[in-house]
Amino acid sequence: MRYSTGAIVLHWLIAILIALNFAAAWVAEDMPKAEAMQMMGNHKAIGITILALSLARIGWRLTHPAPAFAPTAKPWEALLARITHGLLYVLMIAIPLAGWATHSAGTGGKPVPAFGLFAWPGLPMALDKAATETFGELHEVLAMALLVLAGIHVLSALKHQFLDHDGNLGRMGVGRVKA
Repeated sequence: MRYSTGAIVLHWLIAILIALNFAAAWVAEDMPKAEAMQMMGNHKAIGITILALSLARIGWRLTHPAPAFAPTAKPWEALLARITHGLLYVLMIAIPLAGWATHSAGTGGKPVPAFGLFAWPGLPMALDKAATETFGELHEVLAMALLVLAGIHVLSALKHQFLDHDGNLGRMGVGRVKA
């Protein structure tokens, strides 16, 4: 059984945006300051978008339950999948919140420009260098945790698809679900 179309669209859209945000952060490190600032502006806008879409995804998940695991899934695999998915959801919320707090502490609560379309309000924080560094470090540590968990998630999906041959990728809209 497949996930609902809404879950599939949100899954892949968020995954693409997360990948873009990692790339933006890494590329910005080697850019001249003006270009890096512009790239990080996009990074912040994408982060706010990820936050909003992740909240929408959690709402969707609460109203559209996930399909049952494949009958071949072992109980420990199902448990690890639930834990991994739960942690991924936590990180998809916590990382943008930490980034938002970093921006807010670094600007004294100024809004986050979102692609020139609108401004997301800043958190009501005073300009605070120590808080900026703390939230920034938290943002990076959580992002690295997300990278590790996403890697485990992808490797697990590939294991199920190509070693277990259970059609697992078809549940998320890639290929067919094994009958």
